[in-house]
Amino acid sequence: MQSVLAQPSIGRAAPALRRDGKPCPGIAIPPASRRLGTVANFIPGGKVQHTWSIERETHHTYVDPAEWIDEAAIFKALEVTKEWAKDSARVREILAKAKEKAFVTEHDPVNVGSKSEFVQGLGLEECAALLNVDENNVELMNDIFDTALAIKNRIYGNRVVLFAPLYIANHCMNTCTYCAFRAGNTGMERSVLTDDDLREEVAALQRQGHRRILALTGESPKYSFENFLHAVDVIGSVHTEPFGSIRRINVEIPPLSVSDMRRLKETDKVGTFVLFQETYHRDTFKKMHPGGPKSDFDYRVLTQDRAMRAGLDDVGIGALFGLFDYRYEVCAMLMHSEHLERHYNAGPHTISVPRMRPADGSELSISPPYPVDDAAFKKLVAVIRIAVPYTGMILSTRETPEMRSALLKCGMSQMSAGSRTDVGAYHKDHTANTEANLSKLAGQFSLMDHRPTNEIVDWLMAEGYVPSWCTACYRQGRTGEDFMKICKAGDIHDFCHPNSLLTLQEYLQDYADPDLRRKGEEVIAREMGEQASEPISPQALKRLERKMKLVKDGKHDVYL
Repeated sequence: MQSVLAQPSIGRAAPALRRDGKPCPGIAIPPASRRLGTVANFIPGGKVQHTWSIERETHHTYVDPAEWIDEAAIFKALEVTKEWAKDSARVREILAKAKEKAFVTEHDPVNVGSKSEFVQGLGLEECAALLNVDENNVELMNDIFDTALAIKNRIYGNRVVLFAPLYIANHCMNTCTYCAFRAGNTGMERSVLTDDDLREEVAALQRQGHRRILALTGESPKYSFENFLHAVDVIGSVHTEPFGSIRRINVEIPPLSVSDMRRLKETDKVGTFVLFQETYHRDTFKKMHPGGPKSDFDYRVLTQDRAMRAGLDDVGIGALFGLFDYRYEVCAMLMHSEHLERHYNAGPHTISVPRMRPADGSELSISPPYPVDDAAFKKLVAVIRIAVPYTGMILSTRETPEMRSALLKCGMSQMSAGSRTDVGAYHKDHTANTEANLSKLAGQFSLMDHRPTNEIVDWLMAEGYVPSWCTACYRQGRTGEDFMKICKAGDIHDFCHPNSLLTLQEYLQDYADPDLRRKGEEVIAREMGEQASEPISPQALKRLERKMKLVKDGKHDVYL
């Protein structure tokens, strides 16, 4: 590894929204200029044309991203905490403090009076100190891993949420040097799913048992935002035997204007809007994105601000590790998270941690400028879990099965399963030869875990986890303040764990072979019995038993 040393419009307050889209009674987000002493007078996108999504609400201004992604502050923190990282007592003090915050015996939100479920376990210097701990210091590293796992188990238990990416089109006018979809890669065959293709793709995912998907597309006039809105409707309309349906459509698409964010929200079908900054280091960003609309750093980093203003307050962020110093990127993501919480009372719902993998025609992707080895990668995942304990962390099939197993113990809470990154791959005829050459297909990047979903489910249960497809909290409005009340009372497992078991039973009945069903029902029996990995109150257990009977009798989409 190489080492290197927004806000609503001014003058009026916008209503704060819960993650279910309903307003928080009596709460309004004051303009940033009144709240923080900053002036929201920044307008992004001056020189770069953004034609994929046109802004029709031209009155919006923002706090300059340079004020809240403070590069100098990050470098200073990484430098001054080098000695802290060698002090075992100080590191353990940081870990103990972070663990206490994560257990929310007292919720200390970034904003006084905030109704958000976002909790920040580490400040900038504390985060930098942990990132500076030497990976060869086995004792301190084990302390970091143990803290991350304790926090993950406290909040998420042994549940792992599963999803699959769905690539709709690979046309792109951007020039990302690390991506196979980039405009200059003339050797790649470009394609767009027709409606019939898209239905077949969704049906294939449903037959794997998936209930959650992440819909993706490149940025090109050959596949417009209008086309994507139509695709969302098509995805939501697909139902297969026996009871296949997609219950949550998350999206990872090009940056949208506020006005188009509203249109996306109005579909009432979209869950999380995910967008990676790729790198938060401006000079590196410029080098990696030499042309196209994605070359506009400020416009891209303000995407989540625009989503929040449109009421789409369920957002995901991420960085591509390998482009710049991983320590800087983690600190910058913490700053981004704090900015969203401070200005919109809602931190990111998810953080993704993709590590660069080879992509068709990209020499840079084969030899990343700042490669992150396995030891450093495990450390950064654990530090993120400690820093933002209630934020979902997403693990892709870029990692090997062995690494994915290790990272689950570092705090990961969601993972993709049975993934394909080439357009139309799920409903193609997968012959033995095709399966043997999956890493060579023309996807966005190469994959390291090619196991089908049923094998992922089997593996997770063998490792002591409960695979989950639950979407209950979003649909019941158990978010924000309501969610934090449950956490403070220590009752989170009375909802989340029973619901995960109900979705597992549903999966077993509809999609598992007899052997997998037997294994899964043994897991459910254990988790509902005296050997349960998580305590469920007697009252919750009775509710679970009643709901489980409904599922076994053939009822679907049952939850507490």
